[in-house]
Amino acid sequence: MHDQTSLTVGRARRVLEERIRPAIHSSHRPATVSFHELPSEPIPAHEGLALDYEPFRVGSAWGAAWGTTWFQVRATVPAGWSGKRVELLVDLGFDVSKTGFQCEGLVYRPDGSTIKSLNPRNQWVPVAESAAGGEEVLLFIEAASNPVLLENHPFLPTREGDILTSSREPLYRTRRFDLAVLERDVYELALDLDVLLELQAELPEGTRRAQIHQAMDDSLDELDLQDIAGTAAAARARLVPALSAPASASAHALSAIGHAHIDSAWLWPVRETMRKVARTCSSMLELIDEDPDFIYGMSSAQQYKWLKVQYPEIFARIKTAVANGRFLPLGGMWVESDTVMPSGESLVRQFLYGQGFFRKEFGVSCEGVWLPDSFGYSPALPQLTRRAGFEWFFTQKISWNQVNRFPHHSFSWEGIDGSRVFTHFPPMDTYNGQLSGAEVALAERQFRDARAASGSIAPVGWGDGGGGTTREMTGKAARMADLEGNPTVRWEHPNDFFGRAREEYAQPPVWVGELYLELHRATLTSQHKMKAGNRRSEHLLVEAELWCTTAAQYGDFAYPYDELDALWESVLLHQFHDILPGTSIAWVHREAVTEYERIIAATQLIIERALGSLAGPGDKLISVNPTTVAGIVPAGGGREAQPNRLPAVQVISDDSGIRLLNDLVDIRFSPEGLITSAVDLATGREAIAPGQVANLLQLHQDFPNQWDAWDVDRFYRNRVTDLRGVTSMDATENPDGSATLEIVRPISADSTVRQSIVLEPGSRTLSFHQVTDWHETEKFLKVAFALDIRAEHTIAETQFGHFKRVTHANTSWEAAKFETSMHRFIQVEEPGFGVGLVNDSSYGYDVTRQVDEQANVTTTARLSLLRAPRFPDPEADQGIHEHRYGMVVGADIRQTTAAGISLNAPGRLVPGGNGFDPLVSIDGEGLLLSSVKLAADRSGDVIVRLYESLGRRSSGSLSINARINGWTTASLIEDLLEDAPGGSDTTVPLELKPFEVRTLRFKMSTGA
Repeated sequence: MHDQTSLTVGRARRVLEERIRPAIHSSHRPATVSFHELPSEPIPAHEGLALDYEPFRVGSAWGAAWGTTWFQVRATVPAGWSGKRVELLVDLGFDVSKTGFQCEGLVYRPDGSTIKSLNPRNQWVPVAESAAGGEEVLLFIEAASNPVLLENHPFLPTREGDILTSSREPLYRTRRFDLAVLERDVYELALDLDVLLELQAELPEGTRRAQIHQAMDDSLDELDLQDIAGTAAAARARLVPALSAPASASAHALSAIGHAHIDSAWLWPVRETMRKVARTCSSMLELIDEDPDFIYGMSSAQQYKWLKVQYPEIFARIKTAVANGRFLPLGGMWVESDTVMPSGESLVRQFLYGQGFFRKEFGVSCEGVWLPDSFGYSPALPQLTRRAGFEWFFTQKISWNQVNRFPHHSFSWEGIDGSRVFTHFPPMDTYNGQLSGAEVALAERQFRDARAASGSIAPVGWGDGGGGTTREMTGKAARMADLEGNPTVRWEHPNDFFGRAREEYAQPPVWVGELYLELHRATLTSQHKMKAGNRRSEHLLVEAELWCTTAAQYGDFAYPYDELDALWESVLLHQFHDILPGTSIAWVHREAVTEYERIIAATQLIIERALGSLAGPGDKLISVNPTTVAGIVPAGGGREAQPNRLPAVQVISDDSGIRLLNDLVDIRFSPEGLITSAVDLATGREAIAPGQVANLLQLHQDFPNQWDAWDVDRFYRNRVTDLRGVTSMDATENPDGSATLEIVRPISADSTVRQSIVLEPGSRTLSFHQVTDWHETEKFLKVAFALDIRAEHTIAETQFGHFKRVTHANTSWEAAKFETSMHRFIQVEEPGFGVGLVNDSSYGYDVTRQVDEQANVTTTARLSLLRAPRFPDPEADQGIHEHRYGMVVGADIRQTTAAGISLNAPGRLVPGGNGFDPLVSIDGEGLLLSSVKLAADRSGDVIVRLYESLGRRSSGSLSINARINGWTTASLIEDLLEDAPGGSDTTVPLELKPFEVRTLRFKMSTGA
């Protein structure tokens, strides 16, 4: 037989697109439309329904950027439509390629209940399954005219990302508001052909492909193009054999889950996310009602809480669907947060508040962590997920790697303490799956664990900006359930998939350490005020909990549960993976800066109240310290401040520069204000490489190939300007014995930097307070320290410990890590000598090695300070920024850890009448307190969390200065554990493994 493949496929495609799809709805009748455009922000639905409406002509323009327009739609069902499925078709000016990224609508009944959303891939609204002729239709649409910020060239700077700068011109033009009849057979025929066309495109030449082609020809021969509705059933009948052929026994099994990844903020503000959640969930609930097999999963307790507060009718329907197993809370976190930058306590609170909400509202606990789209994953996460009670971890973002292909899809991920969690990456390589033939074929073709595992997860639905699963997707899923040449597809809870996968793959491969994303490395630096606000907020909240808990035990202080919960929830929201990383529009970051200021001010007031209760009235100065490092930082608690009795720092100036000298270190500065020498006096060891300098600010051109706020490409290093110019430099001996070197230097004609460099008596830390007036564009600012250290690794703090990274680039995996993450410090060391770099608001750094002809090794570590990308916020990082960082000379990891803690959680001087003992004391090298708080269940129990910080086994003890009725070991989210160690003494013996995190729960005595 002659090859007629292209003829058949071309015929089917044209008939499908030009004849069948347009015939899915018939008998169109225009509705009567009126409208009311709001002058500013959205209003509640009951107010929208009561607005005065003016006539609206379909085809007219509407909607300035970020505006809201209410449409009232009236129609009458024609008498001849009785018994038919009637739908309202609405096109607000949609572009089907921009689902989730442009205008959307939410449809209401007159009583204020919601029906479903309108978006580019969901332009229909159910009116009646079996209509009655003469039935009056009255519906309302709350339409959001969100601007499209990802155009065909998606990274051009735009002012449309903030309502303060966006255009007031209408963005959209309506096309239709029609009542129409759904021709069910035509709709089903379209899906039949769609599935077979996509399937045959993925099949090799052979019998199955040829049979599909013949079936399509036979079907189209039955179809009268002038009577599509009348002949669709007959055309479908000819496709039955092709669609009923069963899949092979070895077919890959896709576990589909309805999904709509809704970024809690990104190219839209938080207020718009709230509406996106409502719109998407209303459509998913409607789809649940229409398709008995469909199940939908949604993460982020914050998004459910928004619904509970602002859309109680939708939330009530969700509660019913959750109870019926059709709407699945996923992930057990407050939001889908960044996992690289939040502190350990912050990640614990993501789990505590997220899982707590799901338990309280729905009576369910999530079994796994669902994080499809965060920008890399901390090596501390396996322990945290397991100790929070989770059994599995899900993401897909590592498929975005620029260089290296990750070797597994199902595997065991091992963290810094040795904990392992079963992890899955969907081989479909998307969290916005459409169940296209290409997607499902890709999942089967590239599944890397097929020798032992039978299937993978398929998140199905439009996402990022929401939208979710469509009825076309569920229709495809029904046809793909058991279809020859195709993976099998079934709607399934991820828990069931993971349970089966773990049984199949009893000995999965193991990946040890961080899941580093070879992309979006600049998120560690972009929008510095997000980083500074987050770091300050999370440390202050932990401090507030400590003092409030102490005050509650020592007196009648009322622990401010509600205040602390609300503040934590806001911090956790802002750790979302497009807010904290600095990759959202200007509006988002403008509001976040204001919110961080509010959080910090409110938390400071709580701290002042608690410390006032503890110190009592009086005019003494009481020194309090919220942290403790055994032998280095004094124990937490309060004591009367004592004058400094250490020798003052010497300042020596001559033609060669300025020298700062105390009894531990000798620091020399050139006339340019650069550090030329830093000597540890105890050993005589020089920290600065010969002929090189530290405190060298360096400016790079920074114009990545794409994803401006997200990415820095390695070629940025090819162009660098060393900032050696000095406007002024002055050294001062201070009354407290410290010495300060003030340096002002230009960055450019528009930007300057002022450094206050301080050396204190008895300290080996040279501290920098840097204020930068930053007005650069597409530049990257770093500060370099060229160290005379042969370091094989750098040691970077992560949550509850640290992580080593090699300093060489032997392999493509190592070369790809040219920008990496830290928390409060990095340590650069060789046996016997090290230098720590500590910071209060930076998360990115890089390290390079240089070796001369005499094999002298210089290790240069650079902290990343500021960027200036222009998309999606054209004014990103412009303005005044403060950084505090330090160089710890001759430090081991313990001393650097202590310096990092002290910089981020400094002591205070408060007025009062008396000091007070710490509520909790800890003894044992490397053991650190992480938090002291009252239990979230408001039982009055005291929660104490500690961890081993040095990466070695450690023993010691923890004492609580209060009467107790016993203690036990708890999970990170404060659940009691079966067979967990416990006791009744106020001193708890401790044996911790390297980097182990432990949570203790103390039952307090209420007796006299």
